[in-house]
Amino acid sequence: MSKTVFLDRDGVINKQAAEHDYIKNWGEFEFLPKVSEAIGILNKAGFQVIIVTNQRGVARGMMTIKDVEETHRIMCAELEAFGAQIDGIYVCPHEKDECTCRKPGIGLFLKAEEDFAIDKSTSWMIGDSNSDIEAGKNYGVKTIYIGKTSINADYTCKNLFDAVLTIGGKAV
Repeated sequence: MSKTVFLDRDGVINKQAAEHDYIKNWGEFEFLPKVSEAIGILNKAGFQVIIVTNQRGVARGMMTIKDVEETHRIMCAELEAFGAQIDGIYVCPHEKDECTCRKPGIGLFLKAEEDFAIDKSTSWMIGDSNSDIEAGKNYGVKTIYIGKTSINADYTCKNLFDAVLTIGGKAV
């Protein structure tokens, strides 16, 4: 069993799209500051790093699953160039109420469990929405909210780098 950090994508790794829009392709993707450093720290500390992301724009016809996969392929290559590795990426392309994988459901986490040995007692979910935090809680891991305030998260941080520093101080 391995300690794991689950990351939401938009708003944690890259800048959010404008309200009611989506990151539809690599040209619209912009890393947030110090993301590669943060992920690299997690890698060096022995954490598996897994992205769990809702991508409802696929269901809405604004992009294809191939567009999402291509964005992820380039994102991972860019991160690897800076010494940071993503171990797995799990995507929910569905509309609300169509599946069990869409966060706050835990279907993406359960899919990750099929591929990775995950020790929930030493694992975390980092996200920037209440559904991310609720998903982490539903799955049974500690949570960090990226933003101003979250009522339900175990911790609140201003960005992924600060969240990783928080994990460093709390990791068992």
